[in-house]
Order: sequence, then C-alpha cells, then structure tokens
Amino acid sequence: MAEAEHYMHRKPTVSHAFGLLEGDKALGVVTFGTPASRHLQMGVCPSDPSLVVELNRLWVHDSMPTNTESWFVSRALRQLPPRIVVSYADTTQGHMGYVYRALNFRYAGWTDMERKTPRYDYMPDDPSIHTRDAYRHGYVRKVRRKPKVRYWIPTGNRRERRQMEALCGWPSLSWKELPPPTEHRHHPL
Repeated sequence: MAEAEHYMHRKPTVSHAFGLLEGDKALGVVTFGTPASRHLQMGVCPSDPSLVVELNRLWVHDSMPTNTESWFVSRALRQLPPRIVVSYADTTQGHMGYVYRALNFRYAGWTDMERKTPRYDYMPDDPSIHTRDAYRHGYVRKVRRKPKVRYWIPTGNRRERRQMEALCGWPSLSWKELPPPTEHRHHPL
C-alpha cells in the first residue's frame, strides 16, 4: 500500500510497520527500518549504531482529518523499543517537516550543511530508473541536489529516552533561528 501511495514508489527496508485501518480498508501506513547508510547510523549514534532506525515511509489518505499524521505517528512511536528514530523532510517535494515539528522531533539542520560546495545527482532520462542505476541505462543529466531537512527523536520510557538523547551525535537546533533552506547553503556547526 505505502509503495503505491507514497511519492517515492519504492519499498524501503522495514523493521516495524503500523497501519491505520477502518474495517479492512487501509487509510494510513507508517514504517520504520534500518537506514540505507551505515555511515548515517554511525554519525547518529557512534557508540551503538544499531539503535538508529529511520521513519522511512508515512502515508495517510487525503480523506482523513487534519493532524491525523501526527496522531498516527505518535501512537506508532510509543510501540517502538528504545531507539533513536531519524527522518528526513524532502524539500524537492515541498516538505519541510511540519509533521515532525508537531511531534516534537529534534531539528538537526539539513543534509550537507557543512559542505562548502553543493552536490549534484545524475538523473536518467527514464523516470522509472533509480538514480543509482543512471549510468547503466543510458544518458544522464546533472542536477543540483536539494537539501533534505533532518529530524530525530528518542523512543522508550522517560529514562530510556534520556539515555538515547545522551547517545545521539546529531545536534538539537532551533529551526526558527536556523531555518532549513530549499537550496544548498553552507553552515558550519
């Protein structure tokens, strides 16, 4: 369901999945899984990277009332074991992470904020081909990479959340003082 409805249309690694159901009809899905990058896990929690999971898909049917996403995700987070949950808001899709802010996720800036120069992606002409396979399938075009906004939150009971916070290597910044950009911007932390 999430694969068909979510804008990425790909199946992520899933360790925990929760559904929002009305009878036998799915009205929402949220999934958590191991991030694609071990480097990311080590940056978030150097002492125990296995404690890091990613909220990698969230979809709620448009017919659902306002704030259903935050209500639904909050219930899912309570069901997880003690972990550091990370997620990204994709600025190329117009997402800035308002659901994460409503859930009191910590704002950790944006991807590549320490880089002085922007990164580029190589896009295939065929939209059905993933960017990592672009060179294998013909002509590609160079596109400037847009930043993604980073968020994180600890799970567990109060004591476990404090332990997870102490282990987290990502900062907890103010999105009001350092708002996320929609284009690459260098900012040394």
